[in-house]
Amino acid sequence: MPDVYKIMLDAELSKAFDVWSGYLNARTGEDAQVRARLRSTLQSARAADAEGDPASARALVAEMYDDAREAGLPWAPVQPGPCAADRQARDYAKDELRQVLPVHLREDLDSIAIYLSVTGRRLQTVPGLDAATRQDILYISARAGMALDLAHPTAARRELERLKAIARRCGVEP
Repeated sequence: MPDVYKIMLDAELSKAFDVWSGYLNARTGEDAQVRARLRSTLQSARAADAEGDPASARALVAEMYDDAREAGLPWAPVQPGPCAADRQARDYAKDELRQVLPVHLREDLDSIAIYLSVTGRRLQTVPGLDAATRQDILYISARAGMALDLAHPTAARRELERLKAIARRCGVEP
């Protein structure tokens, strides 16, 4: 079984490299010295990653976000929030995951994702749900999403069953 978590981390780093490369290749008219320093840091981050040190590469990328913010570069990339970062990393990782996961596992994960989506949508339409139940739905959906991201169908199915139990309790056909 491939290390799906590593694939996700690599995808996050690749996305950051692409975002920064695109920004640094654009002509924004911003401070040339700061942009040159950012370009050098990006090259160092890419070199660290190529040498098998992704932790240093991630630290350098984080430093780039801080430098750009401190320099007040209005067009520089901003570090995405956790939800956006995960969504973007998933988008980058999906092609690689398709190549390394066996077909039966991909189909199983896709099937679970569809059931989660449908059950979640049905629960969203229930009128008068209390805040605690809505929080449970969000929490369980997030856990199921993490399990799917990590290609762990057993955990994802367990969360789907928890979501279905809430649906039955709310009078919604799962």
